[in-house]
Amino acid sequence: MPLVTYQQTRPWAIALAHAVETKMMPPWFADPRYGRFADDPSLTESQITTLSAWANAGAPPGDERNAPPPRKWTDGWNIPQPDLVVKMPAPVRIPAQGEIEYTYEIVPTRFAEDRWVQMAEFRPGSPAHVHHAVVYIRPPDSTWLRHAPVGEPFTASTLKDPLEQREAHETTSDLLLVYAPGSSPDAWPETMAKFVPAGSDLVFQMHYTSNGAADQDQTSIGIVFSKSLPKQRVITLQLNNHALIIPPGADDFRVEVQGTLPNDATLLSLFPHMHLRGKRFEYDVVHDDGTVEVLLRVNYHFHWQLSYRLADPRLLKAGTKLRAIAWYDNSKNNPHNPDPTKTVTWGDQTSDEMMVGFFDVAVPAAMDKWKFFERNRPPSIEMEN
Repeated sequence: MPLVTYQQTRPWAIALAHAVETKMMPPWFADPRYGRFADDPSLTESQITTLSAWANAGAPPGDERNAPPPRKWTDGWNIPQPDLVVKMPAPVRIPAQGEIEYTYEIVPTRFAEDRWVQMAEFRPGSPAHVHHAVVYIRPPDSTWLRHAPVGEPFTASTLKDPLEQREAHETTSDLLLVYAPGSSPDAWPETMAKFVPAGSDLVFQMHYTSNGAADQDQTSIGIVFSKSLPKQRVITLQLNNHALIIPPGADDFRVEVQGTLPNDATLLSLFPHMHLRGKRFEYDVVHDDGTVEVLLRVNYHFHWQLSYRLADPRLLKAGTKLRAIAWYDNSKNNPHNPDPTKTVTWGDQTSDEMMVGFFDVAVPAAMDKWKFFERNRPPSIEMEN
């Protein structure tokens, strides 16, 4: 419902008060005991008290002479006008019913020179059907999906090469952008940007879900390039555990993964991803003496998958042990649970589960992901990337 004017808002006053009192709105699910985040939209206790008192008083309109000027809402992109809009060349037809295999489209950038991306925004053509999406940067020397069609939709099962069918979900390519409902555009400081080598392709990996109405999607991303050479390169890494096995009825099942940073990096943001059984997610630093420092703890909400940007970026020295922990509710008490009698494993569909702890770090501009992962000796547990 629109909540722009007083007339639109007044009928919802009691519901609004309840939403802010229970802190379901504005959507923010980080435990306030851990970390400070630049994108925290939470209301203060004073603001919540004011709104509740207004609702309990019958939601009076107040004196119009004291009203602020009408809010000017963003028209179009939420980032500045993009220097480039990259659109999937062909629309993807989405059926009304059934599970939909991950869909890919490869879009050549045709960049004649290396480019640095300071801002990027994802604009789904059919927001109601996009469960989540990842846009990968495929450099010209990459062999990933090299026999796949360019400029048209395909799925892993439609590829002719059995090896490429298996490797469709496996790549070491950098991520340009990750999207899920509720996520915000990427906007890095002037000294930071993501790197796209000349001649690269962008690979759209789209996860669609059906909702009873057929549609088509032709997603776009808007890109703002850096105006000067940045000092630091942003790379998106992830801690994940593909080996999860969640028993039927388990209401607080714990899954963990740990990795060691091979080089110094500045931690910028954290973005947890699970499916419908997701309950909590936590990022930790595990110190050498065994003590644990919680960076973020989220009471996970599948329909609001937010990125948590550190208010003060954190330098993590080489050798820092990072840990991600996820808890799942596979019981009948979880109203979103598709089937509490099912043993749940890793999978693409929302009826399956995932455990992914994305995180963005800044490294020297000259360091690519391969250099970042060079170290003197291999760790006992590898960090996924």
